[in-house]
Amino acid sequence: MKHLTINMKYLFVFLLFVGGFGVYAQESIIKFINTKIDIDGKLNESVWQQVPKHTGFYNYAPNDEGLAENQAEVKLFHNKEYLYITLIYFDTQGKSQVSSLKRDVPIGLSDGFAMVIDTQNQEQNAYYFSVNALGTLIDGIVEKINGGYDFTTSWNAVWEAKTSIEGNNKVYELAIPLRALNFNAENSIFGIQFYVRDIKKNSWTILKNVKRNYRLFDLRFTEKFSVENLPNKSSSKFAITPSLTTNYQNDAIEDIDKTTIKPSLDVQYNVTSSLKLDATINPDFSQIDVDQQVTNLTRFSIFFPERRNFFLENSDLFSNLGVDGINPFYSRRVGANSDVQFGLKLSGNMSPKTRLGVLNVQTDKKEGIISQNFGALVIEQQLSKNFSTTGFLINRQETDKFEFVDDYNRVTGLNINYKSNNNKWIGLANFGTSFNDNVTGENNFYNAGIWFNKRGLEWSASIRNVGRNYITDVGFTPRLYNYDAINDVVVREGYTQTSVGVEYEKFYDKSRRLNNIRFINYENNNYFDEEGTLSQSSHFYNSAIFFKNLSAVYFVFNYDYVDLKYGFDPLRNGNALQPDKYNFGLIKVGYNSANNQKMRYRVNVQKGNYYNGKRIAGGMYLNYQLLPFANLEVSYDINVLDLGVLGKETFHLAQFTSEIFFNNRLNWTTYVQYNTQRDNFNINSRLQWEYKPLSYVYLVVTDNYNDEIARKNWGVAFKMNYRLEL
Repeated sequence: MKHLTINMKYLFVFLLFVGGFGVYAQESIIKFINTKIDIDGKLNESVWQQVPKHTGFYNYAPNDEGLAENQAEVKLFHNKEYLYITLIYFDTQGKSQVSSLKRDVPIGLSDGFAMVIDTQNQEQNAYYFSVNALGTLIDGIVEKINGGYDFTTSWNAVWEAKTSIEGNNKVYELAIPLRALNFNAENSIFGIQFYVRDIKKNSWTILKNVKRNYRLFDLRFTEKFSVENLPNKSSSKFAITPSLTTNYQNDAIEDIDKTTIKPSLDVQYNVTSSLKLDATINPDFSQIDVDQQVTNLTRFSIFFPERRNFFLENSDLFSNLGVDGINPFYSRRVGANSDVQFGLKLSGNMSPKTRLGVLNVQTDKKEGIISQNFGALVIEQQLSKNFSTTGFLINRQETDKFEFVDDYNRVTGLNINYKSNNNKWIGLANFGTSFNDNVTGENNFYNAGIWFNKRGLEWSASIRNVGRNYITDVGFTPRLYNYDAINDVVVREGYTQTSVGVEYEKFYDKSRRLNNIRFINYENNNYFDEEGTLSQSSHFYNSAIFFKNLSAVYFVFNYDYVDLKYGFDPLRNGNALQPDKYNFGLIKVGYNSANNQKMRYRVNVQKGNYYNGKRIAGGMYLNYQLLPFANLEVSYDINVLDLGVLGKETFHLAQFTSEIFFNNRLNWTTYVQYNTQRDNFNINSRLQWEYKPLSYVYLVVTDNYNDEIARKNWGVAFKMNYRLEL
């Protein structure tokens, strides 16, 4: 009887233990509480005492072993209108460090709190919200790209956050309107991950344990939250943003002045809570932010990311249809040559497992440039936990007023994605076909790739083939087009590419000096022409030592074999390299300082060969933070190419950025860029005032000179928009 009593005691304790875990599991719920709170960073509302807390944050960087020394606790609930979140970070220091007061400057160089919300729990894309310790808002989109995940801050929403300091503790309080999120009441599971950035310790801590071999925003590692009483429809149907742009331009060479006044309208309509219609009429697609210039020593075009908000909601549906360097849809092609008259986009979830993207944009006829209609239809289907597929149709068609003309380009295809249950394997297969008037045959593209990833070891392999007539007028396929500098023609030529890569690194968690050593980071790309002959073989090898403060010293070796078939003029002096076989390599050594200091810097030196000549290069980067009032940044790259009898040229690329912060909503940014390869000296100075959430006034001055500092053109632009939600 005594034995039975003891066993009953153990059974009772065991049931309590299991029950405790059951209660903890039930805490992964976002409760519905019908109340509204003021966002002030104080957490003095009684509702926060009714909400379960989530704690037990793990280390992610600089080491990824065990629970974090400085813990945090997060709470969240919703009232069918707002998702409310609060986080308390139990810091050991009373001070805070931030790098910027400018909206959408990534939080990596500041103390702050961040979260990703996968509202469809499909691990394809997610919303990103973060706030630094001084209350600056950062929002964006995380999207799946081939074998990994990428991140952009160009997407924006209206939301609110406040911060405060209580002793050493940092307090963050957020309110995110549910109308800003793409959710479905039939799928009430959200995948959410929480992050704390402490730049003073140079650390990232994270709620759901993830190892450093995975990307920080890998959506396969989110905590699953069940959301109580999700509304069936959004509380807001419309977001309307009218804007007015006045632009004065002066062509100093031709002595021509031009002033334009352009009104435009953007509308977003929530068809359902998970399906959104975007419309734009007479839009101003001018770049308020300038593209960062680069020195391009390759024979092919460089990719620049999309910045225009119209294309960014559910952008992964359209931009993730191919692979790196072979993509049938590149939104920056749309409206590149003439003004956009109007655009429509329907995107989101038709059901929990089916996503739809439909896009149509009409451009205007202008100065001999024919008007065009651009269309895209994309359907993504989750077949199972491991497999998803995407089918697409891209169309570019010449128009005469609103009638289609026979000049067209169409691309259609199918993609299949695979992910393993243990998240170590990713697979991707692509097939595409293009259709063009008067062009037939050799118009297909296929790709098959696989990635493996575990802590300390990654490898990948792929093979792809591009037919010479796989023409994607709205896409990005630079290697398909070969410019012959001798005959001044562009030759379209198909190719086959094989790629392999492997990376091995070792972590030293108990070392006082070392964080990790990257012993091997090797990548090889081979390109074969249409006859199967090797036309280029590129090898990349990198090793690096990362110290405890995450400063690093590194070594890079590049080696290329090129069977050059067409003349190439890298010096841009009219003396082209002749078709021949070339072997050349380059050694690069560099040092990166720790990034949690007021002054950060990077330096590198390079020496080697370049085709049949020699190349010496170097670069430096310096950033100084006058926290929190200003941020100054300067970089300089030099490339000296000596091709013997063809000539010698030195390309300089210098960039200076000055950011002055008056407060979180008013800042003055100046870019100065000097690029001798493009014969351009550019000054862009922008005063930006966010007078209400996502409503802006811009005053922008641009000035362009040649490399001899003779003015080419200059201009002044004033833009104002107003966002209204109904």
